[in-house]
Parts: sequence; C-alpha cells; structure tokens
Amino acid sequence: MAQLVYRRYGGSLQVDIPDFHTLTEAVRIPATQWMALACPLEGIACDPRFLTLMDADGNGRIRVEELRAAVDWTAARLKDAKGADAGSDVLDLSALSDTANNLRGAAELVLRTLHAPDATRLSLEQLRTSDKALRDAGSNGDGIIAPTSLPERLRPLAQAIIAAFPAVTNRAGLVGVDAALVKRFREERTALLAHLSGRDAVFTWGTASLEQAKRIHDVAPLLDGYFVQCRLVAAQPEAAASLRLRAERVEGALGDVGAMGKAAGELPIALPDPSGVLVWARLYRGPGYERLEAFHQEVATPLLGDGVKLTDTAWKELSAKAEAILAWQSKRDTHALHAVADTLSTVSDEELDALEAASREDLSLKGTLDVIAELERLVLYQRWLLVFANNFISMPSLYLPKRRGLMERGTLILAGRKYTLSVLVKDRAGHSALTGQGTTCILYVKVLPKDGAEGYEVAVPVTAGRSTELVVGKRGVFYDVDGVESDAIVTQVVRQPVSLWESMTMPFMRIGAFISGKVEKLAASGEKDFDSTLEHGYTQTVTAPPAGAAPVAAPAAPAAGGLAGVLAAGGIAFAALGSSLAFILTQVKSLTLVDVITAATILAIVVMAPAGLLGWMKLRRRNLALLLEGSGWALNDRLMLTRGVATLITRRPKLPKNARVDRSDLVRGALRHTQDDDESDGMSLGARIGLTLLVLFILLWQVRVSITEWMCTHQWLSEDSCRVFLPKLVPSELPGAPAVVPAAPAPVPAK
Repeated sequence: MAQLVYRRYGGSLQVDIPDFHTLTEAVRIPATQWMALACPLEGIACDPRFLTLMDADGNGRIRVEELRAAVDWTAARLKDAKGADAGSDVLDLSALSDTANNLRGAAELVLRTLHAPDATRLSLEQLRTSDKALRDAGSNGDGIIAPTSLPERLRPLAQAIIAAFPAVTNRAGLVGVDAALVKRFREERTALLAHLSGRDAVFTWGTASLEQAKRIHDVAPLLDGYFVQCRLVAAQPEAAASLRLRAERVEGALGDVGAMGKAAGELPIALPDPSGVLVWARLYRGPGYERLEAFHQEVATPLLGDGVKLTDTAWKELSAKAEAILAWQSKRDTHALHAVADTLSTVSDEELDALEAASREDLSLKGTLDVIAELERLVLYQRWLLVFANNFISMPSLYLPKRRGLMERGTLILAGRKYTLSVLVKDRAGHSALTGQGTTCILYVKVLPKDGAEGYEVAVPVTAGRSTELVVGKRGVFYDVDGVESDAIVTQVVRQPVSLWESMTMPFMRIGAFISGKVEKLAASGEKDFDSTLEHGYTQTVTAPPAGAAPVAAPAAPAAGGLAGVLAAGGIAFAALGSSLAFILTQVKSLTLVDVITAATILAIVVMAPAGLLGWMKLRRRNLALLLEGSGWALNDRLMLTRGVATLITRRPKLPKNARVDRSDLVRGALRHTQDDDESDGMSLGARIGLTLLVLFILLWQVRVSITEWMCTHQWLSEDSCRVFLPKLVPSELPGAPAVVPAAPAPVPAK
C-alpha cells in the first residue's frame, strides 16, 4: 500500500498523486478530502469520448463514484501501469492482465486487420481507424444493414422496406434494415396480397368501379335525404307542406341572390313521393340539380338500365356496393406497403432470406465490436485517468505555472497583460451572480473564433494591475489550449480591488468621479438655463410693443430679462466665484507649507487607512472556487488566491533580455517638423506671455499684503515705501521689527 503524501498549494492541503498506483489508493480517501465532488462535461480540455465513458449514468456530470469505478475497472485490466503513469495513448499488450484476455484477442484482431508492423502495441489512432473501417464497411454489430452495404440486387428491396416502416439507425448513424423489419415485411406482405386477391369480388362494375363508387358517394347526401323525406310523407302526408318554403321567407329573399340560393338549398331535390320513387324528370332545379342530372345520365342509367326513375331499393343496392368498393380501396391505400403493392408479387422469399442472413452476420460481430469498444475505453482511461484525477481529487495545476488544468480554456492578452486562467461560462447571469459574492475581480470575455465558428464566453480572474483600466467593450486576443488565436471582447466586469494600492486610492477616484459628475451636471444645467434665459430675453425683445403704441398698464413687478438680466446674473455669479476664491486664498495664506503638507498627509491617512485595511482583507479572502462553482463544479475546499498565485495568473512579461530602450521621444521631432510646415491655429507668443502675466498678477494681488510685510520685515523696502504700501501699520508693528521703548514722562515743575 502506497503512503499518501499531502502537499500544500496556495494554502490548500491536497493529496499528491504522482502515479497510477498512488491513484488507486487516493480514490479510497473520504470524499470530504477531495477537492471536487462533481464537474460538468463541458469546458474540460480532454478527449470528449473519455468524458462520455466516465459519465456512466449519462447525466452530463462526473461524480466521485464514477471516478472510483473507472479507476477500479482500469486497475483490474492493467498489470503494468507504466502507460497510465506516462499518460500514453498507446497500449502495450504485455501490460494486460488475465482479466483482459478478451481485450488482448480483440487487439490482435485489429492489428492483423490493419497489417500493423508492430503486433505488440496498439494505439488509439489505430483502434479508431479500424473501428471506422469496420463501420464504413457496414459491420456495426447491431444487425442493422444500410442499403449501401448490401449487394446491388437487394438494395431496392431494402429501400422499399425502409420507406414502409419507421426507420432504424445503426451505430454508424445510417438508416438500414434488420431481421425484425424483414419479418414484419413478410407478415404485412402476406396480409396485403390476401387483400388484393379479393379485388374482383368487390369491383363488380369492372375497371370503372372505383370511379363509379366515388360518384355515388358524392351524391349520397342528396339522395339519402330525399328518400328519408319520402318515408316521412308516406307516414304523415301533411308533412309535405312543411317541406315547402313559407311565403314570407320567399318574399324576404327576393332581390338577394345569395339569400335566394340559400333558401333554394333547403328545398327537397324533388317533390317527395310516398311510394319512394324518384322520377328524374321531376328534379327541382336547385343547387344540386347539375350533379344529380350528371349522375342520372352517367352512373344510374348505365348501372341500373332505367333512365326514368330511381327507387329506394335500387339506391340502397348502389350505395352498398359503392361503400364496399371504397372501403376495400381505403384499406389498400392505408396499408404500410401500399407504395409497393403492385410489385409485391415479384418479391421472392429468397431475397428476404438474403436480407435476414446479412443482418444475422452483422449481429454475430457484436461481441467482437463490443470488445473493441472496451479496448477504446481502456486506452482512453490509460491516457487520461491520472491527469483527470489531478484536476478532480487534487488541483495542483491551478498553482503551477508550467502545467495547465483541464478546466482552463486558454490565455487572454488584454491591456498589456497576460491572463493565464480562464474557465468556460454557459450562463453569464448565474455565474456573475455567484462570483459577485466574492472579492475577486472577474472579467467576462466573449471569444470569437476567426473561422466563423460559434463563439463562447469565458470568465477570467484579474489578480494584478488596475481594474479601472478594464471596461466593457475593450478588445484583446484569446489563445485556447491548442494555441488557436481568436478575437476577444469584454462583456462584463465584476469590479473588485486588484491590489492594495488600488484599494487605497479607490476612494479618491470615486470622489473625483463624483465631483466631475456633479460639475458636468451643473455645467449642463447652467448651459441649459443660460440658453433658456437668452431665448426668453430674445422673445421679450421681439414681442415688445412699438414706441408709438398706447402704454399698457404695468404689471405689479416687472420681470428682469433680456440682455440686462443675463449680465446681472453673470455679474452675481462672477462675484460669488471671486468671493469664494478670495476666502480660500485668505485661509491658505494663513498656513505655512508645513501646515499644508501635514493637513494633506492627515487627510490621506484618514481616507486611505480604512480603505487600505478593507482592501487588504478583501485581497486575503480572494477565492478561485467561486470561479469554478459558477461553471458547474462542486468543490469541497476553497482555492485561496495568495499573493504568489496572483502573480502567476496575471502577468506582465518583461522585455527581451538583449533589448535596449531608447528614451528619446520620436514624436517630438516629427511634431517640430510638422509645426514648421503648418500654420499655427493657437495663440501667439505675446498673447501667451500676456495671459501668463495676468494670471500671476491676479494670484500675487491676493497675497500682496503678506509679501509686502515680509519684504518690509527683512528691510528689502525702505521705511517710506513700507509706510506707503502699508499705511495702517507703523514699522514697530511689522513682524520682526525691534520693539520701541516708550519715552520717560517729563518731570512736573515745582510750584
């Protein structure tokens, strides 16, 4: 029994599975110690057939017991696990155990069929080539033979059988016939031939019987109704009056062709005769007159030999024969073999026997082909089981830069960085709802293959750089696990701090965004108010009464508007802005540079310290498990994103070793040449100097008193100049001036 070793990857304790022998022991540990309990088939980068074989119950997910069963099945058939340790897709026949003797025989058969030079080793490619060749030859082991696999003389019969009954499909996906279909064809053929043999007894009117029966069936409602009315009149003569139209009904229909036709349709086809006889000459010219007259001339007279009248008894005989003919024809037309009814008699039992023999021959290969399918299972398990277990029981590949996990879809290059981890996303809304509960920044990226294939979406964790650079619509390039390049576009960002510095500066960015948003809003509002004021003033100016017009009573309080109102509002706003600026400068000039730096430092600490602490806590709680669970994985443990792992997932590659950086900016030289050739649209040099001096004068004017006091204190200005610039201050009151000793009081003269 191998000793299991548990290793720590990024803070997660996982069992080490270096070889297949260790795997047979690792599958016995409690499921609570496995990294994963279940995973979907989609998004796993390995052979799809392997995943299908692993999914024993076909529910689209692989669970703990299915992996255990696969390992046990493989261990029972391999006495040498070197191929499984190496993950090889070539099976060495000497590695098969006694339990796999049937597999050895099938492998030797495949190698002989392919005339392989090495009869001791069987590759997955050879196995699939032989299986495809057998299926293309029509050998599937299911007893279903496609017409293309039959001799030429049997193909029309096989196609007729396929067309007559529900299709059956063989393992190659082709529609064919099997022994059950041939048996059913025999039974249906016998029944239809027996039915066809009774045709002459039913078709008593010769070749025109079917057509005559259809004509009789067409007029049956009219004639059946007439003879019923005859019986009614015979039983109750006064009922004849009720079969006529009332006078008011006729008067109401006059002038309306449609109403008249409808009324005529309610009349009997002729005057009902109590004796049950229809005299053709007495037919009313109602809606059915033309059909009945044609029936009289073309059907009744030739069949009955009486062109004057039709009795109730004769009609019943005609109707019964017609219904028998139509019923016989309906049974023939609805039979499964009606399409080949005319050629059924030419189908021989020998041909049917040949079809059954071909089906039985194919079915006899079932055992061999099933064993070949088991061979494929064994080769696939040898190739993928150990790799799959190291992405299910343990997940070291997520933490090792030289290895790629099976759940990874590829690498994203975006915004100057390389994101090496990505997982498939089928439901972005559900996935983002789950990852949004965590503290990891996640990008959702739509991958668009260049060959026009259907695109797919992946989730990419961002673990370095700045998340503010990543926005919806940003484009990049995606390389899948096979190295195929595709376009990529960001469709959603679950934004979280990526680094400690970003978390500390994020409050300032939010404040800046808030202020800029408010300023833009106020600017837009002010522009709108300004436009409205101008429009209002213009309207008042245009609509003002002429000078000679009689004065109108003045309103109680005339509203200010027009250009005067605009200037007044602008003056007030400018005054308020100037007062605010003066107040700020007054407060700032009372502070020293040390005070300003200290206040700014304290403010930064007050804002950044809590944000940094919160960001540090979020960074420590980053968990990659949510990324996989959103894609359908069931995980036992957290996949903590440590600082080291974060640097592996999001990287900024260095420049090549022998590269040299030229610090000169080539754009400046090109700009100088362009400026020499182009006419400048900006301000002239004099205007720039003037504007600069004006700004400096305004700023210095706000602090003129402080500067003058400082210059007077250090005697840069004469005392007279100081008295001129600072008339309210005497030199002794200037900062730093020597104190003036008051003179002694004069003595009081003696009296």
